Amino acid sequence: MYADRLDNLPPYLFARIDEMKEAKIRSGVDVIDLGVGDPDLATPPHIVDALCTAAHDPATHHYPSYLGLSTYREAVSAWYKNRFGVTADPATEVITLIGSKEGIAHVPEAFVNPGDIVLATDPGYPVYKTSTLFAEGICHPLPLREETDFLPDLDAIPADTLRKSRLLFFGYPNNPTAAVAPMAFFDEVVAFAREHNIVVVHDNAYSEITYDGYRAPSFLEADGAFEVGIEMHSLSKTYNMTGWRLGMAVGNKDIIAGLGRVKTNIDSGAFDAIQLAGVAALTGPQDCIADACRIYKERRDILVSGLTSLGYDARSPKATFYVWLKVDDSMTFAARLLDEAGIVATPGIGFGASGEGYVRFAITRSVERITEAVTRMEAMGP
Repeated sequence: MYADRLDNLPPYLFARIDEMKEAKIRSGVDVIDLGVGDPDLATPPHIVDALCTAAHDPATHHYPSYLGLSTYREAVSAWYKNRFGVTADPATEVITLIGSKEGIAHVPEAFVNPGDIVLATDPGYPVYKTSTLFAEGICHPLPLREETDFLPDLDAIPADTLRKSRLLFFGYPNNPTAAVAPMAFFDEVVAFAREHNIVVVHDNAYSEITYDGYRAPSFLEADGAFEVGIEMHSLSKTYNMTGWRLGMAVGNKDIIAGLGRVKTNIDSGAFDAIQLAGVAALTGPQDCIADACRIYKERRDILVSGLTSLGYDARSPKATFYVWLKVDDSMTFAARLLDEAGIVATPGIGFGASGEGYVRFAITRSVERITEAVTRMEAMGP
């Protein structure tokens, strides 16, 4: 019944975790879910109000523009200028996405032929690999290791692999490792892409979730970045809008045009009312971001302190709402957490082979629940 390509797809990790969690809940277990990175904080009221107003306007009820409302793309351009000092033409260098996941999934369709190689950081967001498989490309993993601060070694890629490589997926602040990258690394990526004629896609969904005075850069700040790549961004984490499905791609106009050609043949664009709410998010008061980061920081500190007190080597991240914890065996540890403590954590192996030996905790639950999780882990014993 199914196409052969489905046989090559791994089971989507988070769907499987949901199944296991629901089974525990049905059995009466009070499950603490620190697995999927879905903010528990509410979308700020001024954004919700903007949606309600726009949704009542019949003008928003028709098919939207394939590339996105000009007002939304202009707001994206202005936000990039204000936040990163990056100038992008809203007409040609910005496109609206139905969440950054959609954009990531569609990019290989525009640039990868069957048998081409896509370079992707490992561990990494699973869609890097699955989108490559749908385009009938071959995913070459770039291992992220603690000893190199979870940055890939571009010099270690074999020459025969580079000759067939068409695309590079990477993202910092990083999911799942929570690592950050210096501008020097972005400069290295630009030089690498120029030398090997590779399209770069930087996944920057977590740039606004930062702590301790750290401010995450944009890849597009690097000299020459617009020549080689684009950046995917999302309102999901920044404004607690995961369910709204709204994001943007910004960068090289030819890459944006290629992505746009795919999208015009597959989707009908994001709902105009949601895009107008996105305008309110990007142009309205930004204190909601700082408020969210203060909440996540308190949770981070409690979880890291608790894990450290239990004897784990828990490192405090500068960005994202994840804690990447070293363990002996990721699946065994995650299964034991769920079975013995009713806690959901994501096994690192689900993000790629180099994720083995780690689990990812998402600090998207209240202080009380995170404190309870630490207490339950203490009761588990070593």
